[in-house]
Amino acid sequence: MKESLNKRNDCRLCGDKKLKSIISLTSTPPANAFITKEQINNKQACFPLEVFFCENCSHVQMLDIIDPKILFENYVYISGTSPVFINHFQDYANNVIKKFPELQKKFVIDIGSNDGTLLRFFKEAGFSVLGIDPAKDIARRANELGIETVTGFISSELAKKIRKEKGRAQVITANNVFAHSDDLKGIVESVSILLDDSGIFIIEVSYLLDVLEKNLFDTIYHEHLAYHSIKPLSNFFLQNDFELIDILRVNSHGGSVRVIVQKKSGSYPISQSVSDILKLEKEMKLDKIETYYIFSENIKMLKEELQLLLNNLKEDGKSIAAFGAPAKATTLMYHFDIGPEIIDFIVDDSPLKQGLFSPGKHIEIVSSSEIEKRNPDYLLILAWNFSESIMKKHSDYKSRGGHFITPLPTIQVH
Repeated sequence: MKESLNKRNDCRLCGDKKLKSIISLTSTPPANAFITKEQINNKQACFPLEVFFCENCSHVQMLDIIDPKILFENYVYISGTSPVFINHFQDYANNVIKKFPELQKKFVIDIGSNDGTLLRFFKEAGFSVLGIDPAKDIARRANELGIETVTGFISSELAKKIRKEKGRAQVITANNVFAHSDDLKGIVESVSILLDDSGIFIIEVSYLLDVLEKNLFDTIYHEHLAYHSIKPLSNFFLQNDFELIDILRVNSHGGSVRVIVQKKSGSYPISQSVSDILKLEKEMKLDKIETYYIFSENIKMLKEELQLLLNNLKEDGKSIAAFGAPAKATTLMYHFDIGPEIIDFIVDDSPLKQGLFSPGKHIEIVSSSEIEKRNPDYLLILAWNFSESIMKKHSDYKSRGGHFITPLPTIQVH
């Protein structure tokens, strides 16, 4: 599998080579490398999870890169299976439509469009839409749902083809794509080709400040090559003939940031939110390497606390299952050394994951109907960002004497 792994030696935002290791987690298989029952005896390759800090621009990133075809062409994450994300994308579309009324009923392109959940809300509002996504099955599903989707990775070649066939877009979105891609400059070049000169480009990514404040170390996995803050991102866009005009912090993935940019020739004013968040980042010392050493120590303490809790429960004869098999669960289970000796099974609402086994640890993934059948004493919520909705939906489990454990941002037993 070595041919599937590349390592860069420069910052993907500024190109500088002054990079220092700040966080080193346990190596894992690709976070979404679920396997079938027939593959259960096959050992899966593990790859490094090491995070680096650029001393020049302060961008935080991984340098080990798994071939994106391995990660994304057979992707199993679907936005539309989560009511929380459906609501999030509905609010997202409404927010854009309200904020930019002059762009109403224009052309929207979503890069990394998944099953078209976001585009559906733009389409319902009268926009023409196009999705671009490399996951073949999910792109096919989106097309079947009436959201026109091109299968593939964005590139300048594909951008030129789309522009020739459909013209330029007034709105281009890319949600979590800026965390997933090694070639961010290539994405911006493609956007420049596709975007109308008076249009807007919107990215939404997990926000580094939330990761640090809430100990969200499990958002570190191979798909997430970049951990963004605004200062290095702003400089990167300026170097590539774009400028930030607005920033909104949102709750998705434990804390994300929605960044709106325009071409330098654009006419929108720059919002106060940009200078406000740059000031906050300076106060929180996101540009200081010592900040990340403290974060690394916090992770060690969390590991000790959760291991003690789970081991004590097992010694008391309690049964423990898990709820949720998101990508972040692979990092948490590996780094905190939680395997089948602790977890009996994992519940997940995605039918694409049910019947499979978790990456590397090979724990069975089942539907939520198994909670009542097997009735574990405790459910460890690995999809902690949905913990409130999960506990509410399965309140009958708690009424039968069951308990929930949330591992992050702090360990709590409910």
